[in-house]
Amino acid sequence: MASDLLEPVSEWLRDASRVVALTGAGISTESGIPDFRGPGGVWTLNPKAEKTADVRYYLSDPEIRRRAWQSRLAGAERRSEPNAGHRALVDLERHGALHTLVTQNVDGLHLAAGTSQEILVEIHGTVREVKCMSCGARGPMHETLERVRAGEEDPACLACSGILKSATISFGEDLVPEDLHRAQEAASGCDLFLAIGTSLTVHPASALPGIAVRSGARLAVFNAEETPYDLTADAVIRDRLGDVLPALVGLLGITD
Repeated sequence: MASDLLEPVSEWLRDASRVVALTGAGISTESGIPDFRGPGGVWTLNPKAEKTADVRYYLSDPEIRRRAWQSRLAGAERRSEPNAGHRALVDLERHGALHTLVTQNVDGLHLAAGTSQEILVEIHGTVREVKCMSCGARGPMHETLERVRAGEEDPACLACSGILKSATISFGEDLVPEDLHRAQEAASGCDLFLAIGTSLTVHPASALPGIAVRSGARLAVFNAEETPYDLTADAVIRDRLGDVLPALVGLLGITD
């Protein structure tokens, strides 16, 4: 483990008045959730699967919707649990060392680990809810999945019969303006930015480290693969997140 790099990062955490973290798929792979763009990613191995995440294909093709609902059903039955990396970020929050956590993940594992809703920005939405693409009605995902289990291949909105989709931001959809503004404000006001398990290639979340750096913040990148910000970062750590994040918490002397 890159303890020589963890030491200065722990000092920056200790001295920082406002810390912001951005997490991506890399923090959830250790919970058994595959990433999308890595060497063994879902879309890397099966480019056709990416169509289920494109709202234009989703709305126009019932077969893609049926495939998407079966994928959601399979994902729910896997029952992934938060890992040590998620829990380490909870430790940072509980001890006042994390101001805002922006996640590109839609899996809900940060909330399941204990991150408070007050500091969390799920910038790409969440699979825990469904939304109607016509009337905007929202509801718990598990209720709609029960309908899929009962035989509905492409369940419609109970309020208006419109198309239902997970409450995630698909390709072709805009981010929720309030979420984007909150994330950008947090990045511009922090003095330490932690990029964790993210390729930093998906816009506009990928712009957040740049906003932080231009505002004078230090940047630490924790990711197994190279990112566009590696040369800009003050520290780049490639170690397994389930090891390195708890180790960082340990260097801070945080104990429950």
